[in-house]
Amino acid sequence: MPTKVKPVLAVGVDAGSHWTRCAILLLEQARVRFLGYAETASEGWHKGRIADQKAVAGSVLRTVREAEKRAQSGVGSAVFGMGGNSVCGTHGRGGYEIGFPREIGQNDLNRVVERACRIQFQEDEMLLHLFPQDFTVDGRPGHRNPRGMIGSRVEVYVHLVTGSQQEHQALVGAANEAHLMVEETVFEPLAAAYAALRTEDRRDGYFVADIGAHSTDVAVYYGDTLLSSISLPVCGDHFTSDVAQGLNVSQDDAAWIKEQHGCALADLSAANSFVELPSPPGRPSREASRRELNLILEARAVELFDFVQRELQRIGMDQALVSCVLIGGGARLPALCDVAEKVIRCQACIGLPVGIQDWPAEIDDPAWTTAAGLAMYSARLKLRAELDRLSSGFFAKVMGG
Repeated sequence: MPTKVKPVLAVGVDAGSHWTRCAILLLEQARVRFLGYAETASEGWHKGRIADQKAVAGSVLRTVREAEKRAQSGVGSAVFGMGGNSVCGTHGRGGYEIGFPREIGQNDLNRVVERACRIQFQEDEMLLHLFPQDFTVDGRPGHRNPRGMIGSRVEVYVHLVTGSQQEHQALVGAANEAHLMVEETVFEPLAAAYAALRTEDRRDGYFVADIGAHSTDVAVYYGDTLLSSISLPVCGDHFTSDVAQGLNVSQDDAAWIKEQHGCALADLSAANSFVELPSPPGRPSREASRRELNLILEARAVELFDFVQRELQRIGMDQALVSCVLIGGGARLPALCDVAEKVIRCQACIGLPVGIQDWPAEIDDPAWTTAAGLAMYSARLKLRAELDRLSSGFFAKVMGG
């Protein structure tokens, strides 16, 4: 009887401070097909950080079990996302003296990249990702991959994404308590870019902004080169708090008003349009003009993209940017793309998952882009491992023969 091939599953878990989301994909001949998903309210978080690891583990376990039921498949590992103000980007530089002109090989590149990583990390800081930006050969910059070139000295500039070691350990510990092995932890905007951007979308300058409840995480690219990674101090909860304070309502009521009636551009509000405000029992009903509501939201949206613009100016990308992609639950606010285009002066769009067969319409939503990207990242890791296995097997046979 033919041996039954075990399906290769790719799983992404977006453990956010408000919601925990899981997406399960099936990897078939270098393509991915949707199998199942689940979303549950998160527990164990406080101001964007893990406060109770066991509670976070419970949220992850409930979400994954529900996704397994829908996928009709069990999972044992996943790629997890990391974000928040503990994640930041920095730059490194390294050089390697070969000694005499010869062909540059992969080992030479490995050495120079390793030296670029030898920076002094802060206490509780750890390396999440490393992205080579530019190689210099004998003083000549501008090489993406100098393998095969002739040279005697190689230098490299790299971008390093770092995070809190304590937060990382707590996240991995929560995953393990939920009976999951962590394949890798990925800065969430990087994962979202896998889901929302095709190859043809990556040729020029762009950034991805993940607008979450407690942080807005941004990754700036030029082509496939990561130039900056940063967490901004403006997030979805700030929009809600502004509405609560401006209209004198509770946080829960402010969240509902924002979602049902909010818009990031006040000029789109009709002058005679009003929103009924919740009132305590026995108190007369109140109302506020929709323009007043949206003026509050527009001010916070402008502040958010002002932060992004300042980061773009810092890295010299303010004139080179072509597009921006907004993801996360905060990206649902109507007209947010219009504000981004007005402040940053580039095309803006909502980032939705693409390239996944059978992705359901009910989660075709920017809040799900990160989970989709994490699952696609998992598929990429498994595909690369399989290619490495096949190639090593092939070369072993050749060498053995």
